Amino acid sequence: MEMVTRLAAEKPVVIFSKSNCCMSYSVKSLICSFGANPTVFEIDKIPNGQQIERELLQLGCRPSVPAVFIGEQFIGGANEVISLNVQSKLAQLLIRAGAIFIWSGK
Repeated sequence: MEMVTRLAAEKPVVIFSKSNCCMSYSVKSLICSFGANPTVFEIDKIPNGQQIERELLQLGCRPSVPAVFIGEQFIGGANEVISLNVQSKLAQLLIRAGAIFIWSGK
């Protein structure tokens, strides 16, 4: 899990995704709608993608993508991110991580 942890520590929001995954697209769109600019690793398009996917599975990601890290903390997949949004907690996580600075909620 060393590679995933290292990559997740580089930016406030990191999403591990696959280019053909509709749930990954939805999560990326949701996070971007707050004004955040996540770092996205399309694991089906990068040379070490299989190794990253193995590490995500070891971390407990089922399915392996999307896997979202905010402020170096593993948040989870689409269900967890959408749930945080419904509970109005996603914006606060993004603010604490420095991914966004203000959020009016309108």
